[in-house]
Amino acid sequence: MEETRLGKPGFKEALKFWFKLGWISFGGTAGHIAIMHDFLVGQKKWVSNSRFFHALSICMLLPGPEAQQLAIYIGWQLHGKKGGLAAGILFVVPSVLILLVLSIVYVSYGNLPWIYAMFNALKPAVIAIIIIALYKVGQKSLNGLLHYLVAGLAFVCIFFFNVSMLAIIGGSITLAIIVQYLKPDLLHGKNKIEGQALQEEAGYYINASSVEPGRSFKIKTLIRQLSVFLLLWFIPIAIFYCLSAEYVFWKELTLFFTQSAFMTIGGSYTVLPYVAQFAVTKLAWLSKMQMVDGFALAETTPGPLIIVVGFVGFMAGFNHFHGSLLMGSIALLITVFYTFLPCFLFIFVGGPMIEKSHGNETIGGVLKLVTAAVVGVILNLTLFLGKDVIFPGGVNLQHLDLIALVWVAVSLFLLLKLELNVVYLILLSLLFGLIRYYIREVYIS
Repeated sequence: MEETRLGKPGFKEALKFWFKLGWISFGGTAGHIAIMHDFLVGQKKWVSNSRFFHALSICMLLPGPEAQQLAIYIGWQLHGKKGGLAAGILFVVPSVLILLVLSIVYVSYGNLPWIYAMFNALKPAVIAIIIIALYKVGQKSLNGLLHYLVAGLAFVCIFFFNVSMLAIIGGSITLAIIVQYLKPDLLHGKNKIEGQALQEEAGYYINASSVEPGRSFKIKTLIRQLSVFLLLWFIPIAIFYCLSAEYVFWKELTLFFTQSAFMTIGGSYTVLPYVAQFAVTKLAWLSKMQMVDGFALAETTPGPLIIVVGFVGFMAGFNHFHGSLLMGSIALLITVFYTFLPCFLFIFVGGPMIEKSHGNETIGGVLKLVTAAVVGVILNLTLFLGKDVIFPGGVNLQHLDLIALVWVAVSLFLLLKLELNVVYLILLSLLFGLIRYYIREVYIS
């Protein structure tokens, strides 16, 4: 196929988007994917739909937050390693800074009701973002009867039987391999990348036929990348060994969160129960109620939910060093560093493999089935989170939060009909929550 593509986007323009993404990426993985897809595929046409979801499917199989890894991968595709580093770092820096401030406020002043009132008003808007993501991902990913069946089965498994995301992905891959062997036509169906969609591919900078220079796999490059990773991993530990009398604590912290980073396969929810149980019961870094509060704080920040480990690290340092905000802050930054550092290694080392796998019919068919399963998982996430937002006291009409339901509808209207920017919706929601809080205070008093 002859390669046809748009001009390369400028690095400054891409940098501006990655910076903005870090501040507006509410809504968990579904929200992150929706925002990136809307801008990169829909608005700017930097990445075609087929390449976007191919990369997403691969990232879901890797340890770590898949949305951040997707950002690293696309940044790397657009502008090389500097693009990947910029996208990955800017994706988490805002949430780290916000969580750091909230953690200091948490241990210094306790829970501030007006802050939680603001972010409670944000939750219905997040549900609206996820609903839109569900629609867009489903529209692009479900290309045949088998895809719809897998999406439905994935939803049933996770919603009714609490099957882990990792097991669902593994089952989807196994089923795809079996179907590929027995009846490959059923697996591929009527691929939307064929026919008319092939013509649409030509309108994107990175499309089905584009091949970037310098993307081939090389042993020398792999050794160099692994060496840099090990050096970066070792430097903080060496500093603590030389300068801190509490080296054992810092070594335990770094090893624990490095191990956790390599276990985060299938999304944050696969590793967070392990982190919570081990940090509370085994290491006694924080109490069970403090862990619950950490989840609440993490939900109020942009970025991946796995950022909650930063709060765990903060409390570990704060409690171990007898209420030191400085040590708590250092522990938070170290925790985040060791949690997200492997993500860059996975993408920079595995990126050429992702590129090589694109266009392979068998791998493509398997990954499309994985993406179909993701639709079912996003549907579960929509109902799981939406239930607690709309029915905070339990699924009963007596516990219906009518204002939250109305705000979901208003958010959908603003996003779909008026095409309101997500940033403005988030700011509007926060303002709405603050106004609602003060009205309640005046009414009660």
